[in-house]
Amino acid sequence: MSWHRTSRKYHKWLMLFIGAQFVIWAFSGAYMVLMDIDYIHGDSLVAKQNMYLEAKDVNYSVKQLLVAYPQAKSIALALMLEQPVYRFNDANKIQLVSAKNGKLLSPINKQLAIDIAKQAYADKKITLSDVSLITDKSQTSRELSVRYLPVWRIDFDDFASPTFYISVNSGELVTKRHSFWRFFDWMFAFHVMDYIDESPDNKLLLIFTLLALLASIFGLALTYFRIIKMSRKTKPKAYQVARTVQIAKGGNGE
Repeated sequence: MSWHRTSRKYHKWLMLFIGAQFVIWAFSGAYMVLMDIDYIHGDSLVAKQNMYLEAKDVNYSVKQLLVAYPQAKSIALALMLEQPVYRFNDANKIQLVSAKNGKLLSPINKQLAIDIAKQAYADKKITLSDVSLITDKSQTSRELSVRYLPVWRIDFDDFASPTFYISVNSGELVTKRHSFWRFFDWMFAFHVMDYIDESPDNKLLLIFTLLALLASIFGLALTYFRIIKMSRKTKPKAYQVARTVQIAKGGNGE
């Protein structure tokens, strides 16, 4: 079998096998490139907040905190609902304590989680559509890592169905999601051909990449035989036809 026929045969069958994935790569890649990544991350959903904290607002010192929680580590002073709070690790668990009176605030309740989410959301006029507590891995979807558990899920009645996840222990906004992010996540999974862990380092993607490379090589070979060699064969024929026409008209062909 000639190289021309061999290239055509293998290029055709390889493209029939991986052609659908080529379309998926093109569509998913276009979506991920065209969408603004900051919008996908949900940054526009979060309001800019004043993080200015005055020393006079802190009535409960770090020394007092260490007396009450001697195993406290990674202590951080922050603002929550415009009130100073301490966040720290205690026995591998994040604790939340008021910096005004030393009151333990964690785990935060439903109403406190709602207040935190409303303050963090950019549009203050938007209402909530649902609030739920997620404590177990079986309750999570692909949009939430289990390392954040337990969390309050706060759904807003707004465009693209945005969702805020508020940590039960720290009271922080750990992540935010919306419909365009969810679609982006699926596009990424289809693009890297890993529909569970979404890792680009997988054997299926490697196999299809090698097959795509092989199909491209056969396609280049086919292009060479079709364009370059075929043009060489047709050129003398075209010249012969022109010469025959010239002789028929009475010329000598010179």
